[in-house]
Amino acid sequence: MLGSLLGGNGAELITSTTGPQPADFADVRATNLAVVLRFVREHAPCSRADIAASTGLNKATVSSLVADLIDRRLVRETGLTENRVGRPATMLVLDGSPYAAIGVEINVDSVSAVATGLAGERLLTWRRSFSGGDSVNQGVAGVGAIVRRVVNRMTKEERHVLGLAVAVPGLVDVQGNVRIAPNLGWHDADIGGDLAKALRDPGFPIQVDNDANLAALAEQRFGAHSGASDLVYLTGEMGVGAGIILDGRLRRGGLGYSGEIGHVQLDPDGPECHCGRRGCLEAMAGIGAVLRKDLSPAEIQVEIEEVVRLARAGDPATLATLGSVGGSLGRGVSILANLLNPEVIILGGYYVPLAPWLLPVVQGELADRVIAAEAGGCQVVASTLGHDAAALGGAARVLDSIDSGRLPGGISRIP
Repeated sequence: MLGSLLGGNGAELITSTTGPQPADFADVRATNLAVVLRFVREHAPCSRADIAASTGLNKATVSSLVADLIDRRLVRETGLTENRVGRPATMLVLDGSPYAAIGVEINVDSVSAVATGLAGERLLTWRRSFSGGDSVNQGVAGVGAIVRRVVNRMTKEERHVLGLAVAVPGLVDVQGNVRIAPNLGWHDADIGGDLAKALRDPGFPIQVDNDANLAALAEQRFGAHSGASDLVYLTGEMGVGAGIILDGRLRRGGLGYSGEIGHVQLDPDGPECHCGRRGCLEAMAGIGAVLRKDLSPAEIQVEIEEVVRLARAGDPATLATLGSVGGSLGRGVSILANLLNPEVIILGGYYVPLAPWLLPVVQGELADRVIAAEAGGCQVVASTLGHDAAALGGAARVLDSIDSGRLPGGISRIP
């Protein structure tokens, strides 16, 4: 229950674990505005009385907060309902029509961009060819040109951009610096700062995160298992990484480097991995283990389609390869299930078209290797969000910031 947040005319933020804490009036109001906005997003259509009853905020405060959200065009009224005891109530739903959140995913040969509205409706989905060039500067210039086109499109539609979040396939620290993105050849790069300069300080925040982290946020907010409190997303692109959500929150680790499941060693005598070691999960269950040769990303898509065709035709060699890869993947998934006990582990990227053959083997490994009965309740499923999951997760990251109280327009009134 959200009754631990008390606003009104006071300047206290009450929590169930710490007791009263002094707080700035504007901070309290920002927090309470976010509480009301989240409630409307999750329960719309709802009334002011519904909000007060569920959050513990008094009715006068709720009325003031709702008026503020309506002024900001984050919430709107949508008629009356008589399907309740007492007088008809004016119902509230999300508005957000003047706003857009943008997410971008940088891949080796392409950039995906997604723009969504406040409720998560897709306003734009683009995928453009991309070459990182010979330097970070060239790569940022290419990404900046694509972002500029997306922003211009949103501006023409009279939408204010709330923020941009960029997904990068590599190690990204908690400050958003890309420490290493091996497939892009990037090291120690301030992509967010460089993009802000390329966009000439666009007036909205820019965040950078690992692609698996943002894909996990997309699954939690928009996927078939949206709302799951404990979820792991496994990338299936050029590498294998994990985005981890526990207790409803994305877990990045102390420095931001969590989720490198692809470099857990399964077999010290196994095939050589790109990291220089042998028998890593990525080497044994990544897309390279399926295709057994190094290919460009454009060639990979064609080869995956051929693998699917052969598997459907019952080709013995193809089925044997998929069985072996599924077994290795199942061992990695079992490590995650034993360690984290998530509700669901979601396979993304190139794993999705191969899921009909991989999932039965993975689930068998899970049943054999997880200590808890019935695999601790963990399901393994294929993503339904497609190859732009991380870009969609970038938009989700921006919307999460709004849910956390970073509302457009600032705090203009104190109750």
